[in-house]
Amino acid sequence: MRNLPNPKDLIPKQLKRLRASSKLGRKPGSIDYVGIERQEPVVITQLTYDAHNLTESKFHESDQLKIDLDPEKIHWINVDGIHNTKVLEQLSADFNIHPLVMEDIANTGNRPKFEESDEYLFLVLKMLVWREDIGQIRSEQFSILFGKNWVISFQEEQGDVLEYVRERLRKTEPRERFLHPDYLAYAIADAIVDHYYVILEKISDRVESLENRLVAHPEPEHLETIYELKRRLIQMRKAVWPLREAVNGFERSNSPLVEQVYKPYVRDLYEHTIQVIDSVETQRDTVTGLLDIYLTSVSNKMNEVMKVLTIIATIFIPLSFLAGVYGMNFDTGSSPFNMPELALKYGYILFWVIALAIGVGLLIFFKRKKWL
Repeated sequence: MRNLPNPKDLIPKQLKRLRASSKLGRKPGSIDYVGIERQEPVVITQLTYDAHNLTESKFHESDQLKIDLDPEKIHWINVDGIHNTKVLEQLSADFNIHPLVMEDIANTGNRPKFEESDEYLFLVLKMLVWREDIGQIRSEQFSILFGKNWVISFQEEQGDVLEYVRERLRKTEPRERFLHPDYLAYAIADAIVDHYYVILEKISDRVESLENRLVAHPEPEHLETIYELKRRLIQMRKAVWPLREAVNGFERSNSPLVEQVYKPYVRDLYEHTIQVIDSVETQRDTVTGLLDIYLTSVSNKMNEVMKVLTIIATIFIPLSFLAGVYGMNFDTGSSPFNMPELALKYGYILFWVIALAIGVGLLIFFKRKKWL
């Protein structure tokens, strides 16, 4: 497995992060962007449709945005980029959205939540996209507002996981279900939650591959990979756990904007969220177990090395004893008992025969004891 990059590498060096502390002293409801500083233009796409007709249009932040809401049609307005607060202010004025809601949309550090008012409902969740080129997760805040005949979605940058929802809108006819904004909002949220399964599958594949490598050949770089996987799962946990409460609020809402006939779909979305949470927790336990496997494998490898070294040392202990004894300076001429073996004609050969016999004997002994 290739080394996984540091999550900080996902943020280009030249970009700064605008922090929430920069809002100190500002009055509540001030629309101030909090997140990675961006320079790309904001792009707004609008899908307007009824049961049999659909039109698409695109605006840029430099264009004069004119939202003409036909009461007989449904309007899905998607905003790619929330760093231009002037666009948010204009939409707030056009749709009579409370400044505190727009403030939450502009703050990318919000946790998933659900809020409701008389004229619209507000859902915040995290959209996770797998970056195949770097093997990383890109996370961004995704906000959904929907009213009587409109849905507005906000995301931090262009690119999302909603293309198949757009394709369903283009190809489905008549669009009976999509003629209700609450169902469209559900379909958008469901597409984002379904993509969590893609992320989990990618992580699961890497966990399985890493587990096999740890058992066979644990390496120091595997430890870094384990901690990287833990960071990914923590990132997913932060995105999914609060979402459970938000989706539950969506399903239990008594607002007339949420029709009873579509609540089973939202309940199904809630069950998917619970399944994702269970999968995340299971993967976290598995990754924690990988750390134990790594430490155990390293310990076993060290024990094998120590066993070999101990056997070698044990074999050389009697040999060192013999070499030490016969390495002393004895005078065989002063006494026949003063190391008489030093005068033997084949004493050197006899020494090696005894040394080899001791070494082979010890090896046979270790083998019978199953120490080897």
